[in-house]
Amino acid sequence: MLDIKIIRETPEVVKENLRKKFQEERLPLVDEVIELDIELRKIQTKGDILRSNRNTFSKEIGKLMQTGLKEEAEAKKAQVKELGLELINLEADLEVKQARYKTIMMTLPNIIDDSVPIGRDDSENVVIEVHGKPRELDFEIPYHADIMEKLGGLDLESARKTSGSGFYYLMGDVARVHTAVLSFAREFMIAKGFTYCIPPYLIREEVVSGVMSFEEMNNMMYKIEGEDLYLIGTSEHSTIGKFMDTIIDRNTLPQTITSFSPCFRKEVGAHGIEERGVYRVHQFEKQEMVVVCDPKDSKEWFDKLYKYSVELFLQLDIPVRVIECCSGDLADLKVKSVDVEAYSPRQDKYFEVCSASNLGDAQSRRLKIRVDGEEENYYPHTLNNTVVAPPRMLIAFFENNVNEDGSVNIPKALRPYMGGQEIIKPK
Repeated sequence: MLDIKIIRETPEVVKENLRKKFQEERLPLVDEVIELDIELRKIQTKGDILRSNRNTFSKEIGKLMQTGLKEEAEAKKAQVKELGLELINLEADLEVKQARYKTIMMTLPNIIDDSVPIGRDDSENVVIEVHGKPRELDFEIPYHADIMEKLGGLDLESARKTSGSGFYYLMGDVARVHTAVLSFAREFMIAKGFTYCIPPYLIREEVVSGVMSFEEMNNMMYKIEGEDLYLIGTSEHSTIGKFMDTIIDRNTLPQTITSFSPCFRKEVGAHGIEERGVYRVHQFEKQEMVVVCDPKDSKEWFDKLYKYSVELFLQLDIPVRVIECCSGDLADLKVKSVDVEAYSPRQDKYFEVCSASNLGDAQSRRLKIRVDGEEENYYPHTLNNTVVAPPRMLIAFFENNVNEDGSVNIPKALRPYMGGQEIIKPK
């Protein structure tokens, strides 16, 4: 949510931001919300005057009754009643206009950073870094599901019977690798100074609408029927929600948290891509990193977060590259975002495994998270990034560590979490 002062004082900046994001259809909303802002302030001022007059007349009625001036008192009562009716109509108008005002404010996207490349969609994203060297292979890499099935570790057919498409059973050593990766990621982030957290897996709509746009919510979230609860699509949501309606001691900033949770996603519109494997699934587990910091420090933290991902994947012998998301590919709440993509030797291309985002003060405004400033309270910036999200990252893991005979090497960094095991052999 933007600061209304920015819209009032620099509407052209807001409009230019919409043009950069190729959202020209929303341009009229800027003028509409400015007009609504003026009207709401007028209504509130008028309401304050009406309430003040009603209170004054009410006090006068008592005095008139005490002095026996009943006719004058009755006249004042009629005026009080008239003011009351006027207030009811005014408050009804206020409610309608406030609802429309809030809808627009929740729709207008955040102001993107000047460094964000301008582009219409993800085809115009920009490669900014490449790390690690792909192995030179003289054999063909199997499809990831085939690698995992040969190891006796993936059962999609049984999952389709119990739950439908987009679900899976992980078994044996493959399931151990899954857990080992998460354990390694947890300890990796703790070593970086982050506090480990297991948050709630269900959150209220107030939190959901505070951390993401309505469009994202409808495409991602599973709602619990009959209750004001949603299954989380990422632990970032409930972790940021922890600070809702609070004033943070500025001496405790930055707040750095690495949170673990299962995640549940509808993946609306994402079907048909790698459906036989575990690339697009409705249920997975993820280690996340979340930062709440002073606005002046958010750019520095943004760089740190995505570089942590690069470091972690290189320790798992997985080459990666970093993609700068262009303006049209940025979700509405994001100021800046990069994707860390892992190399797939089977396809000889990269695919997304982490997404680091700086959301500025958008989430903190929506959730009323403030910091006790020396002169006045202010909104902190929030950032997040995926540490690892199996099973998708397992695709890169198995493809980059598989041998010609179907066995899979365990990188040194992961062996302590696999009981010292160095290799997994086909069953």
